[in-house]
Parts: sequence; structure tokens; C-alpha cells
Amino acid sequence: MSKYRLGEFEEVVLLTVAVLYGKAYGVSILGEIEERLNREVSIGSLRTVLNRLEKKGCLSSEFGESTAMRGGKRKRFFKVTKYGQKVLQETRQQRQLLWEAIPKAAFE
Repeated sequence: MSKYRLGEFEEVVLLTVAVLYGKAYGVSILGEIEERLNREVSIGSLRTVLNRLEKKGCLSSEFGESTAMRGGKRKRFFKVTKYGQKVLQETRQQRQLLWEAIPKAAFE
């Protein structure tokens, strides 16, 4: 098992970064979560989770080129690390084991 456990929002963010492979930066991640999950997210809470996931070693980031459209600011792009991939796979396996353990009668 991994050293870190993922909270629900951490898992959503990590999965979204993987979905946006190569194009995952703050606003794109926010938009993808809102569109796919119909869930409103504040940019502040997203930034907090991105920083936390990077500290845990689940994400890495690098700055893109500055653009005139952004007033010379550079986008910070995120990607899932090998460790992050392992944590996601373990989380998925844990969830699947729980689903498989539910007796059929539980949902009747």
C-alpha cells in the first residue's frame, strides 16, 4: 500500500490531470472537473490540492512559455508521476474490492 491515502477531491484532481495529459493547468483542470462531473470548484481549493499532490509526489509541474495573451505570465502544467499512477491504481483496486464485496441483496 502507498504511504499516502487520497481524499475524494484529490482523487478527482489526479484523475483529471491524467485525462488532460499534456494540457493540465489550473483553468483547464477546473473546467474539466466542472464539465465532466457537473461540480463547481473554486480555484483556491484546486490550487491547494495541486500543491498538496505535488508535495506528496503524485504530481510534477513545469512552467510553459509566457504568452502575450496572458500578460507575459506562464502556465504551470501538471502531470501524474509514476508514484501518482501507483496511488491511483491502488485506490481503484481498493474501491473495486469493496464493490465486489457488496452482497446482491444490499441493493434490492
